[in-house]
Amino acid sequence: MKPEEIKTLIKLVEESNIDELEVSKWWWTKVRIRKSVSNNHSPEVVSQEIIQKAKDSIKLETAGTVTKEEAPPEVDNTFELKSPMVGTFYRASAPDAEPFVKEGDMVRKGQILCIIEAMKLMNEIEAEKDGKIIKIVQPNAQPVEYNQTLFIMSDE
Repeated sequence: MKPEEIKTLIKLVEESNIDELEVSKWWWTKVRIRKSVSNNHSPEVVSQEIIQKAKDSIKLETAGTVTKEEAPPEVDNTFELKSPMVGTFYRASAPDAEPFVKEGDMVRKGQILCIIEAMKLMNEIEAEKDGKIIKIVQPNAQPVEYNQTLFIMSDE
C-alpha cells in the first residue's frame, strides 16, 4: 500500500467510532490500524504483513507520522525458487527419508529439491540452475500456493 492510501485509512479511523480497521489490498499485503489507548486517540499501525515481493514495510508511529523501514540490502546473486503449483510441500520422498536438500547444500540444474503433492500426484520440483540453497522457506508437509517462494538460492 502506498503511504497516501494508509493516510486516508488513518483519517477514516480518526473520524469514525471504530477502534480498529484491517484492510487487505492485495493478497500479500495486510494493514491493521488501531486507535491508540492514549489521551490523544491517534491511530497507530499495529501490523503490516507482506508475504511476497514487498521490499518495504510501512509503520505509523505513535506521533502519527509514517516512516519506512528499509529491507536489508539484497545480494545480487540470490534468487527465489517458487512453487509451480498449489499443493503440499515435502522436503523428502517419505516421512522417514533424508531430505532432498539442506540449507547450505550446492545443487545442480535438474536436481530434485522437493516434492509437491497435488491431487494425490507427487510432483518432483527440480533446481532451475546450479546454485547454493541459502534458505528453505517452507516448513515440511505444509500447504503452498502457486508462485509461493520455496527456496532462496544463490549463484555460487
